[in-house]
Amino acid sequence: MFAVALTWLIAKASGRRGTGWMRPLLLVQFLLIACLLIFSAINKPSADPHGLMATIAAMIAVTAMGCQFALLRLTLPVAPSTAVMTGNLTNAVLAFVDSFSKNPIMESDSRRLRGAVHLLVGFFVGCVVATAALIYLGNWAWSLPAALAAVAVALG
Repeated sequence: MFAVALTWLIAKASGRRGTGWMRPLLLVQFLLIACLLIFSAINKPSADPHGLMATIAAMIAVTAMGCQFALLRLTLPVAPSTAVMTGNLTNAVLAFVDSFSKNPIMESDSRRLRGAVHLLVGFFVGCVVATAALIYLGNWAWSLPAALAAVAVALG
């Protein structure tokens, strides 16, 4: 909640509107992920997953996620949410199953099904890549999201 509120304050203070908020908010998200990378590389929170360092790392990650979710809602309010994968999976399964029915119980919307499938495939690929990064890079696994966030800032 703090991260979302802080992101709103940063957007408000920037004096910009709509997609004009994107670059400053992407920069904030990048800085949070970079902090997480540096913190993890120095403190090795994975050594004690239930310890204080792991808790601090998790809170930095949660703050970056809150910033990302607020960024999406503030800059692209019509975009599908990336924060509710259970809901996206439910929508995709219901739309998929209903598409085979002779008497569908839902309003047919193939765009919604395609959008949900794209989100789910992206989520699955992200999970696989993150797992591989964790296996091979350990505490440096945050370098991949930091690099992607830097690219987003540059392109934003």
